[in-house]
Amino acid sequence: MALLPPDPVFCLKPPETTSYYSLCFRTPEHLYAGTAKGTVQLWELQTNRTSYQLTVGKSSVLNLAHTTEDALLTQEKDGSVKLWALADSDYVLRHEISTEHVGFCRMAHDAKTNTVIVARERSAISVLCAKTFSETMRFKPTAELEQTVPFGNIMCFQPIELQSQRYLLAGYESGALALWDYRTGRSVGETARFVTADADCLLTLDYDPVTNRGICGGSSDKLSLFAIDRKTQQVAGKSEIPLKNAGVHRVRIRKDLKVFASAGWDGRIRIFSWKSLRPLAVLTEHRGELLDIAYSQGVVTMWNAPVMAAAGTDGQISLWDLYK
Repeated sequence: MALLPPDPVFCLKPPETTSYYSLCFRTPEHLYAGTAKGTVQLWELQTNRTSYQLTVGKSSVLNLAHTTEDALLTQEKDGSVKLWALADSDYVLRHEISTEHVGFCRMAHDAKTNTVIVARERSAISVLCAKTFSETMRFKPTAELEQTVPFGNIMCFQPIELQSQRYLLAGYESGALALWDYRTGRSVGETARFVTADADCLLTLDYDPVTNRGICGGSSDKLSLFAIDRKTQQVAGKSEIPLKNAGVHRVRIRKDLKVFASAGWDGRIRIFSWKSLRPLAVLTEHRGELLDIAYSQGVVTMWNAPVMAAAGTDGQISLWDLYK
């Protein structure tokens, strides 16, 4: 007999319904949630209630991150990226930049270099100092490269390390994956590597440096597995995982490398074994598109376990204790 999918340990529901676009754990007991109304809510997981709300702007908060100095980074759909410093139990705006990117590509914070990576116009990417927001690097396909491989708009990226060197793995509207070298500011190899055979738009990716594998997805009805050659730094597609319904906004590999999860347009959270890629569960708690997934970095006291949080357009945040 097949095992029934687990139930959430709890569902957080705010007094006023709003779509959630982004999730971020500051500590295992503190979950930050960015809303469609331009606010960030702080949820206390000891009480399962909100204790603070920050008004960021008028646009949806697409992504959240905390810097090594414990400042809060926010990204809005209108292209604004802001740095908030914590002072006397309140967040104060320190820096703000307009990225000229109005879309759904999420910023990334690279803790090892304390930089913020943001999408710019079309296929360009900027690397900013997390303290000052000054630009330290810009990645942009050359006209010659774009003639060979159509990139389209930048849609997702993740900083990674190979052979003790920093690279940026980036996915594009055309379905291409490119690996950018911080030392040269150029992509590795002559062309970007297409992971999806039919060039579907990529929306999300995650990479595991231990097994040297990554997973990406987007508008198609499959997830694509890829690997990076450690010697040549070339990206190569490996296999595909079919999905019943097309479209994922997020894929996230858990830090213990036991499972990964996808957040579907159909409101389903799909859990897979990271080792075997075997599907483990389809979680059906949500009634709208799922937009983000986050894992706590430690044990949440109330549940005596690390948890996964998921949220989207139905206005609730589900908490899960899965496959330890």
